[in-house]
Amino acid sequence: MAAMLEVADVVAGYGRIGVLRGVSLNLEQGTCLGILGHNGMGKTTLLRTLMGFLPCRGGRIKFDGRAIERLAAHQRARLGLGYVPQGRQIFPALTVRENLLFGCLAKSGSPRILDEILTEFPELPRLLERPGGALSGGEQQILALARALCGEPRMLLLDEPTEGIQPSIVQAMIERLRDLRARRGLTILLVEQNLDFIQGLADRALLIHRGEIGREISPAALSDPALVEEFVGTV
Repeated sequence: MAAMLEVADVVAGYGRIGVLRGVSLNLEQGTCLGILGHNGMGKTTLLRTLMGFLPCRGGRIKFDGRAIERLAAHQRARLGLGYVPQGRQIFPALTVRENLLFGCLAKSGSPRILDEILTEFPELPRLLERPGGALSGGEQQILALARALCGEPRMLLLDEPTEGIQPSIVQAMIERLRDLRARRGLTILLVEQNLDFIQGLADRALLIHRGEIGREISPAALSDPALVEEFVGTV
């Protein structure tokens, strides 16, 4: 199976603080890869570097065979990378409709995809004129995911999508992402602490420790309490 994302010896950080210390991974087209690790080990830094919000200080990033480590974030988005950040980061003062239209700009500036997104997310039409900040946590996460999909990405980077979400909604989100992955052929890179979520979506899982990939495990192995405590912590 062809690798859509190839990351080789990537180094990145904040100012003088180094975080990623030579991260390497491959992600095949149409698959889902989970990234696990304690807080502060570099999970979010990895996604931000892949998306172009942090500079890649060393190493290589290839997306669909093209080197992208020097491209700006908006250029990566137009190539097909979508990003749902931790904390969702919707625009609270803008309406749901305006948030979605902003997402359409990532690809071509055309809102033609909006009707399709509203069909895929039937929760949203009744909320279109409501400010994003007035939505519940679960509704904001749905909006953040829908906004990312407005850019018609081929790969989706998800950072802690279950954070602040009621447990009753988590299973519905797993099923939603499974369906989107099947119908759109999405490739997904998922950073998540909810092990049930990882097990429900990921084909593979990597453990990151102090800015380095420690080992690969099967998502099924996340049922081992000793493994979870050592590499992820109490969840």
